[in-house]
Amino acid sequence: MPDKKIDLVIPEIGYLVYRKCTPSWTITEQVLKAWDLTYVIRGNAKYTIDGSTYMLAPGDLLCLPAGTVRQAVTWPDRLMNCFSVNFQLNDFKGRPAYLPFPVQCHLGIKDDIVRLFHELCFTWLEKQPGYNIKAAGHLLLILSRFYELIIYNTDSVSRDPRINKVIAYIAAHYSEKITLKKMAGMLGLNCHYLGSLFKSGTGDTFNRYLVRTRIRHAENMLKSGEFTVQEVSDIAGFSDSFYFYKKFKSVMGFPPSYCIPKRAGREKII
Repeated sequence: MPDKKIDLVIPEIGYLVYRKCTPSWTITEQVLKAWDLTYVIRGNAKYTIDGSTYMLAPGDLLCLPAGTVRQAVTWPDRLMNCFSVNFQLNDFKGRPAYLPFPVQCHLGIKDDIVRLFHELCFTWLEKQPGYNIKAAGHLLLILSRFYELIIYNTDSVSRDPRINKVIAYIAAHYSEKITLKKMAGMLGLNCHYLGSLFKSGTGDTFNRYLVRTRIRHAENMLKSGEFTVQEVSDIAGFSDSFYFYKKFKSVMGFPPSYCIPKRAGREKII
C-alpha cells in the first residue's frame, strides 16, 4: 500500500463532553471558534451546518472546522448520546492544521473508538498532573483511527488476528530470517493461503511488507548518524549491502547515504 503523508499535529482541547441529550436540548446558532468533532453512539439529531441540514444517526461522525455556523436539535423519542470534543489543532511549527474529513460520514459503532473516548473523558475530568498531555495523546489516537477509516479506508482493528500476529512478529524480529513459510508453520496455515490472507488484510505482499519494514528501520538508524550504511544493512536484516542499496532506493526514492547527517570526518560508504 503506498504511503500517504499525514502532517504531524498538536491538539489543544477546549472542552470535552459525553453528551446525553434531554428532550429540551438544542444548540442555538453559533459560530465555532475551533475544530469540533461529534461521534454519535445512540439516538438521532438534526444539525444545520452553514445553512445545510445533516441528519445524524448512531455511528456517524460530524467534523466541523473553526468558522462553521452550527445549530442542532434532537427528538424526545430518539434522544442523542454522543461524544463531542472541541479543540485547536496546529502543526509542529504552530500553524493552524487541517483535518481532511468530510462534514459527515458513517463509521459505525467502533468499540475501540468508544473506549478511547471514555478514556479521554476520564483523563480530562480527573485532571491528574500532566492530564493535558495524556488527553492530547488519547485524542491523537482517536484521530489516527478516523484517518485510517476515512482516508485509508482500512480497519486494522477488525483485521484477521492471524495477520496481526504476523505483523507483530515482523515488528519484533525484522532483522532475523523470516519467511512466509515460517509464519505459515507458526500459525498452522497453508503457505499460499496465508499469503493471500496477508495481501487482503494489508494490501501488500508478505515479502514487500517485510522489506518495507526493514527499510523504515534502516532509515531511522541512518538518520541517527550513529551507523554506516554497511552496519545498517546488516542490522536491518540484509545480508547483501548492494541488495539493500537497491531496495532502499526503490522504496524511499533516494539512496541510503542521503539520510546520514553530514559530519566532519565521517565518510559515507555508499
